[in-house]
Amino acid sequence: MSRIGDQFQSADWKAEKHAPVIDCPGEVGVDENFNVTITVGKEIAHPNTTEHHISWAQLFFKPDGGKFTCQVGNFEFTAHGESAEGADAGPVHTHHSVTAALRIKKAGTLIATSLCNIHGLWENSKELKVK
Repeated sequence: MSRIGDQFQSADWKAEKHAPVIDCPGEVGVDENFNVTITVGKEIAHPNTTEHHISWAQLFFKPDGGKFTCQVGNFEFTAHGESAEGADAGPVHTHHSVTAALRIKKAGTLIATSLCNIHGLWENSKELKVK
């Protein structure tokens, strides 16, 4: 049986342009607002063309000891230079980076996923501690 989890790829984002990068503090206060930025292609630029682009990114939080993972956000990147004049001739390209503000009540793991229209699903994670 094929499972969606089996389709996710991961790699060191410093060497792989498809792996989403999670930037945020490593430790936050309980119920303290903080920002989390997800970027695809942080160290090695990922193309953003009509033919090759990042379609979306998602952010999840799995609390330590919790059974379920919570979806924090779903972010679509929908402008890749498409135009009636031809590929990459359009007036706008979205950059595959997004920032979300959140707060947590207990330590856990942030999980970022993304989709490249050519190279498939990617994931990365980062542990979060609470003060």
